[in-house]
Amino acid sequence: MDSVRQQKYARLIQKELGEILQREGRNWYGNHFVTVTGVRVTPDLGLARVQLSMFKAQDPKQILKQFSIHKHEIRKALGDRIGKQARIIPELEFFHDDSLDYVEKMENIFKNLHIPPADDKNKSEE
Repeated sequence: MDSVRQQKYARLIQKELGEILQREGRNWYGNHFVTVTGVRVTPDLGLARVQLSMFKAQDPKQILKQFSIHKHEIRKALGDRIGKQARIIPELEFFHDDSLDYVEKMENIFKNLHIPPADDKNKSEE
């Protein structure tokens, strides 16, 4: 269970990273639709694990690799934005959040599911 301080810090980082990616993200990962879905911060506030959702991306591993290459630039941009609010600018680790892909897969399964109608004979006997 994260402390209140960790939760507030994580929300701040998530909000600011989302805005940074909206404005400057195309320089780092191209024209993909990337969203910051969650941030978890270690108790010492030195490391932030960032969950990224890449909607309909062909190769999410390649996008994560681009984030890893540019993580110092992203951290610098984050530091410029939250430097007055936070004493520590955490190191960033990026992870793929595939929950949207899972939801889309499940929706397709449910759409293609064929459920036969109930027998009228069984209803009339009751």
